[in-house]
Amino acid sequence: MTQQDPATPAFGEADLSNCEREQIHLAGSIQPHGALLVLQEPELLIIQSSTNAGAFLNRESVLGMRLDDIEGDLAEKVRRHLDDRMDRIPIAVRCHLGSPAREFDGLLHRPPQGGLIVELEEAGASLNLSKHLEGSLRKILETVSLSELCNEAATIFKELTGFDRIMVYRFDEEGHGEVFAERREEHLEPYLGNRYPASDIPQIARRLYERNRVRVLVDVDYEPVPLDPVQSPLTGEDLDMSLCTLRSMSPIHIQYLQNMGVNATLVASLMVAGRLWGLVSCHHYAPLSVPYETRVVVELLAETVATRLAALESFVQAEAELMVQRLEQRLVEAISRDGDWKSALFGHARSLLQPLDAGGAALLFEGEVRTTGEVPGTHELRRIGAWLDAQTPKGEVAVASLGLVDPAFAALKPVASGLLAMPLSRAPGEYLIWFRPERIRTVTWGGNPFKPVIVGNDPSDLSPRRSFSQWHQVVEGTADPWTPANLNAARLIGSTLADVVLQFRSVRMVIAQQQLEQVSDKVKLSEQPVITATPDGRILLVNAAFKRLMNDELQEIASVNDLPALFAESDAVRRSLDDLLRHRNIWRGEVRLLLQQSEAVPLRVRADAVMSAPDQVLGFVFLFTDLTERKAAENARRSFQEGLIGRHQMHGLQLNSKADLLYRNLLSSVVGNAQLAALEITDSMELAQIPAKLESVQASVARSRELLEHLMWHAMFDGGAETAEDPEEEG
Repeated sequence: MTQQDPATPAFGEADLSNCEREQIHLAGSIQPHGALLVLQEPELLIIQSSTNAGAFLNRESVLGMRLDDIEGDLAEKVRRHLDDRMDRIPIAVRCHLGSPAREFDGLLHRPPQGGLIVELEEAGASLNLSKHLEGSLRKILETVSLSELCNEAATIFKELTGFDRIMVYRFDEEGHGEVFAERREEHLEPYLGNRYPASDIPQIARRLYERNRVRVLVDVDYEPVPLDPVQSPLTGEDLDMSLCTLRSMSPIHIQYLQNMGVNATLVASLMVAGRLWGLVSCHHYAPLSVPYETRVVVELLAETVATRLAALESFVQAEAELMVQRLEQRLVEAISRDGDWKSALFGHARSLLQPLDAGGAALLFEGEVRTTGEVPGTHELRRIGAWLDAQTPKGEVAVASLGLVDPAFAALKPVASGLLAMPLSRAPGEYLIWFRPERIRTVTWGGNPFKPVIVGNDPSDLSPRRSFSQWHQVVEGTADPWTPANLNAARLIGSTLADVVLQFRSVRMVIAQQQLEQVSDKVKLSEQPVITATPDGRILLVNAAFKRLMNDELQEIASVNDLPALFAESDAVRRSLDDLLRHRNIWRGEVRLLLQQSEAVPLRVRADAVMSAPDQVLGFVFLFTDLTERKAAENARRSFQEGLIGRHQMHGLQLNSKADLLYRNLLSSVVGNAQLAALEITDSMELAQIPAKLESVQASVARSRELLEHLMWHAMFDGGAETAEDPEEEG
C-alpha cells in the first residue's frame, strides 16, 4: 500500500494545518440519500458501488451484476448515452427500478480513470420551466448595476430553492470573501456585509468549485456510505469523485457548518472570465433535499448571472476608459494649440481623479511638480519620486498602506495612505501619481479571522472556530485598495501621457539641435517605437524600441525612402511618404512590419511634419504603435460572432411544438444575455483581456445550451419537467 504524503493528506485525515491540500475529490464515500454505481463498459458490469446500493435496489448486493439484470429500464436509458460526452457535465435520465418499480433520477458521467459512474436519487417533483427560467432570465438581463444584479439573484434563488438563507458571496483580490447580497428568513441573524478569511475555502476546494459548479449537502449529520471496494478495480486507486453530486463533504467543512448551526447547503459557482468571482451560497437550518431539475436550473441561472457580471464589470470599465479618451483629446488639442500639455492635464481635475476614485494627483516631470486635489507637500512629493526610483524593477506601483510599506511616509497617511504611480518614461523622477487618504473603517468578520482554530489538550486536535458572532476589526493606516479597474484606468492614462511626453520630446529634439544628445537618449529609451528625420528625409534616429520590433533583422536605413521596403504595403507606404514629404500632409494609418522569422507585426503609424513657420519644415517624426493585441481582440470579436449562435435544435431530437417554443425562448434569453455581455466587453479598451473574456462568455453559453438540452431531453423522454403551463389551468 502506498503511504500517504503528509503534505497532501487523504480525505478525512486533514486538520487545519494542512486542509489546503486535503484530497477532497477522493472522498471514497457518499451521502446516504442516494446510491452510486461504477460500471465497466460496454457490458455495463457493476465493478464498484456504494455499500447501500443493494438495499437501494432491493437486493443483497449488486457487485458483479450487469445493469441489464436489475429490474427496470436503467440499462436501456444508459445505453442511449454511451456515445455522448460525459466528462464535463453529468447527463440525467429518469428511470424505473426494482420490484415494485420506483422512480429515480440517474446522473451519468465518466471519471478521468475510465468507467462510467451512475448516481441514483429518488426522483423529485417536476419543475415548471416557463415559470422558473423565462422570468428569471429576463430579470437578470434587466439589471443595470452590480448590487442590483446580486440582490435580484439572491431573490430568484430563494424563491427557486426554498432555502432559509441565500448569500451572494464575492471574493476580493486576496481571496477573502464578502457577503455582497442576502435574502433570509426574518428570524435569522443577518450576515450581509460580513467578511470571511480566504482560509475558510481552501484552494483545492476552489479549484473543484470551478469544475463542479453546483454542490449539495442534504443533511450535515449524515453517516457517510463507503464505496465497495475502496479502490477502483480499473486502476487500483481511489475513485475520482470530482463530478459526483453525492460525494461526501470534508469532515472539516462539516464541522464548520455544524459550528454555524447549518443543516443543509447548496452552493453554486459564479465564474467570470475564467476565474471564480464568487458563490451563491444557500443555507437551511433543517435537512433539505434538492432534486436534479432544481439543481440544473440553479446552474443555468448561475451561468447567466456570471455572464451578466462580466457585462456590468466591462461597462464600468468602459465608462472610465471614455473619460480617459476625452482627457487624451484635450491633451492633443492643447499641444497643437499652445504646446502646454501639462496645463491641459490639470485643467480638468475630475477627468484625472474620478476614473481612479483618487483624492489627489501629482505630476513629477523634468524637475517640475504639478498637483491637483489633496496631496503631500512638494518636498514630500520629491521624496516619493526618489523612493519610486529605488523600486526594483521600476514600473507601476500600487499600495494601499504607504506608511506600512515604508514607515518614513507614515505621517502622510491623512492624504497619502494609498499611492498609485505610473512612470512616464525610463528617465528617473518622472511619474504621474494618484493619492488616496487614510480611511479608518470597521471591517465586520464572521468570527475572529486571527483566531481561526481552537487547540485542545492535544495540539493536533484542531477544529474550525466555533464562534460565528460578528467580529469587528478597526483598520487604520490604509486607504481603500486600488481595484483592477483603477489599475487599468491608470495604465491607460499613463500610456497616453507617455505618448504625449514622447511626442513632445521628439518635437523638441528636431527643433533644438543643440539639445539633441540629452533629449535623444530619452527618446532612444522609450518603450514606443519612434523614427525621426531631417527635412530632406535623412534618418536622424531609429530608437531601440523600433529595433526590437524588427527582432534584430533591421538593416541600416539612411533615408525615409528606405522605409517602404520594411512593410508589406510598400506601395501604399511610398505614396503616404511622398504625400508627407512633398505636401506636409499628416500620415495616419495601419501597416504590417515584415519579419523573416515570424508573422508580420501590425502597427499604427502616426507621422507629422515638424513646422517652425508656415513654410519652414524642421523635420519629421514617425511614431508607431504595436496593434498585435488589438488585432487579437478583433479576431476574438469575429470568432465570437461566428461561433455564438449555434444550432437551436438538439441533435437527433424532435420536440413537440410547445417544448420547441420553450427551448427556443430559453436559449434566446441565454444568447441575448451573452450578446449584451459581448458588446460591453468589446467596448472596453482593455485589449489584452478581450479574447479571454469573450472565450469565457462563449464557454458559458455553450455550457448553458448543453444544460438546457439535457433538461429538455429529461423532460421529453424521461417524464421530467413540465415544458409549458396547461392553458386550461390558467385563471
